[in-house]
Amino acid sequence: MVKRSYNLLIGVAALIAILFTVSLAGYIVSRPRPVVIQGEAEATEYRVSGKVPGRIEAFYADEGQQVHKGDTLVLIDSPEIRSKILEAQAAKAAAVAQKDKAMHGARQEQIVGAYELWQKAAVGEEVMRKSWERIRTLHEQKVVSDQKYDEVEAQYRAAVATTKAARSQYAMAVNGARQEDKDAAVALVERADAAVQLVNAYREEIKLVSPADGIVSNRYPKVGELVGQGSPIMTVQDLSDMWFTFNIREDRLHGMQNGQHITLSIPALDGREIGATVYYIAARESYATWKATREIGEFDTRTFEVRARPDYTVEGLRPGMSAILTYREK
Repeated sequence: MVKRSYNLLIGVAALIAILFTVSLAGYIVSRPRPVVIQGEAEATEYRVSGKVPGRIEAFYADEGQQVHKGDTLVLIDSPEIRSKILEAQAAKAAAVAQKDKAMHGARQEQIVGAYELWQKAAVGEEVMRKSWERIRTLHEQKVVSDQKYDEVEAQYRAAVATTKAARSQYAMAVNGARQEDKDAAVALVERADAAVQLVNAYREEIKLVSPADGIVSNRYPKVGELVGQGSPIMTVQDLSDMWFTFNIREDRLHGMQNGQHITLSIPALDGREIGATVYYIAARESYATWKATREIGEFDTRTFEVRARPDYTVEGLRPGMSAILTYREK
């Protein structure tokens, strides 16, 4: 009797163990599967480029180097700017001299000099007139191109204008300046001042500075290479403005919304978990994200771009690092 009861207990225990095992296996099989979505850390990037063309003379920051707002990063050698500075300074000196002459009248030496300049310009005009007449004849005979004819004609017209200007200068020196001429001379000086200020502003543009605190992520040209106006030279990443970007199918959003707190793990930081807050959800372009399943019980799905900012500064986090979002499907 005792043996029969013992066998019954063993059978009941075995049945319970089997039922428990089957139930546990059913639970494991039927429970929601974990969804793992991989995203990427990104940061605000600033392209450093110049307003003036030239050659890279020197770099003052290497890739990966920490820089601060206002630090000089690149020096550009621009012969064009140097020549424009000299030209503007010469124009200002001429304008000041013209103003002084208009205000104080011309001396005899200046009258003689103005006359000589007029005669010189007249001789140049005569030479260009003869050249133009010869070119015109050749052009009518189809010997020279239209472009060559246009160039010589433009030079002749310029010589005529120069002669007229020189003659006017001589007349002013002889007759003295009227009030209108004095006003015009003052305006010329002001115009020359503005030109000098403009080229000085461009001179400041040969030194390119960092627009923000950050890290130099890329340097595109090398020292000595020619760069055009607006060409990117460097990229500075602002590590204080970082976020994570995920591409999530709409059937896996599960009501995700702005302001929602999520937990992410960073494999590059030994799987460290950090908190982040969703702030941007928008559908991606349909041509790249549409998934046409057309299977029973399913529907066409689109992909949404989801962005989340870390809730605090994460030491060691860099753009490009992967971020893992894990949750269970409902």
